Amino acid sequence: MAQGRTLYDKLIDAHLVRRLDDRDGPGAEVLLYIDRTVLNEYTSPQAFSGLREAGRQVWRPSAALAVVDHVNPTAPNRVAAMPDAGGARQVAYFAENCRDFGIELLDVLNPLQGIEHVVAPELGFILPGMVVAAGDSHTTTYGALGALGFGIGTSDIEHYLATQTLRYRRMRRMRVSLDGILPAGVTAKDAVMALIRLIGASGATGYAVEFAGSGIAALSVEGRMTVCNMAVECGARGVVMAPDAAVFDDLRGRPRAPKGAAWDAAVADWSRLRSDPDAVFDREVTLSAAEIEPLVTWGTSPDQAAAIGDVVPDPSAEPEGARRRDMARALAYMDLTPGTALSSVPIQRAFIGSCTNARLSDLREAATVLRGRRIAEGVRGMVVPGSSSVRRAAEAEGLDRIFREAGFEWRQSGCSLCLAMNDDVLAPGERCASSTNRNFEGRQGTGGRTHLMSPAMVAAAAVAGHLTDVRRFGREN
Repeated sequence: MAQGRTLYDKLIDAHLVRRLDDRDGPGAEVLLYIDRTVLNEYTSPQAFSGLREAGRQVWRPSAALAVVDHVNPTAPNRVAAMPDAGGARQVAYFAENCRDFGIELLDVLNPLQGIEHVVAPELGFILPGMVVAAGDSHTTTYGALGALGFGIGTSDIEHYLATQTLRYRRMRRMRVSLDGILPAGVTAKDAVMALIRLIGASGATGYAVEFAGSGIAALSVEGRMTVCNMAVECGARGVVMAPDAAVFDDLRGRPRAPKGAAWDAAVADWSRLRSDPDAVFDREVTLSAAEIEPLVTWGTSPDQAAAIGDVVPDPSAEPEGARRRDMARALAYMDLTPGTALSSVPIQRAFIGSCTNARLSDLREAATVLRGRRIAEGVRGMVVPGSSSVRRAAEAEGLDRIFREAGFEWRQSGCSLCLAMNDDVLAPGERCASSTNRNFEGRQGTGGRTHLMSPAMVAAAAVAGHLTDVRRFGREN
């Protein structure tokens, strides 16, 4: 009797063009058909230059969507001009490439512009059952929609554009089950940070991860996107979730989603996208939702995190070795002393944004904390919506007014301070409570110090002037 198959294997098998070696299972190399890609101005230039030099065309231009998001300014008054010459060249070359190769471009002034991993789902450009590869590691976001998404390099982008295929090695399969419902004040961001802390920054290296369990089913689709987005921070190269009624309801009516009879047929097909009951995974990890608390990072890797009620850990408590050295280096960079209560660490910046946490539900959660409050003196707060559409929707609900009255800047959409490729940058030594996905050294600016957390936790820290437990604010309301 044949063994059941995982959802990951079903998606790979459905997109298999040919085998490239005699192996089967993890490590086998195949030629894989790729349904869609999303391009940005930062990772695509060399790919287009390669096409030009070889005299090749894009095989299927309609399968690509181009978005300016990395280098554009996010100042409240939007203009087309880039803040620096390098960014201006990237955006101009991007526009030239999209025009010459027939690819749809959402440029800075387009009303649909935004961060690629926010915009593509908004449009219904990503659908269940697809395999999506793009030049950004957080392409894993699309797993929340029942698609397999993964990041690729520049040479792979060129190969994809020319052939609609990629050379691909099958991953091992990991299932992460979130059991139970997250407690009040605990979010999808905390759940995925708990996973990364548990298995480490390389714990899912070589795996495609499937998220499952009652806790995942209870999350909103936007919350699931947060989980899939940050799964790459524990090494996952590919993430999937079985699509359900919540996903179908979210996609219904999206501009690029099927309509009419085609919609009904699609939902019937999508409803079968799940792992077989007897499917075997190479690794199983289980998280208990009831045991997860609001988390913050204390170091320079997403796995260096702790519950907000804990203290800065002591490297000397670890055995001699790489982990101990990494902890010591991280604490030196972050200027933190072991034993310090995390809730006492002061901040100078508060940032709500990024492809991880800048969707409408994220802004609502932060606004709930900020309503009727002001951020602390000496703290600069910034809200950068994930897309222009999110920005308009937030304004229609009056969320922008809440942010402004609290003292936050209400800005235009883009990657912004997540990776500091434009004029949104931390000064050396500035400490930031951030809803982003990475806290690497210099990620938000040379010498900048980043503490990752949920948007609601960022809002709470901004009001307090230091890291703090958002649940305290719930008790005050």
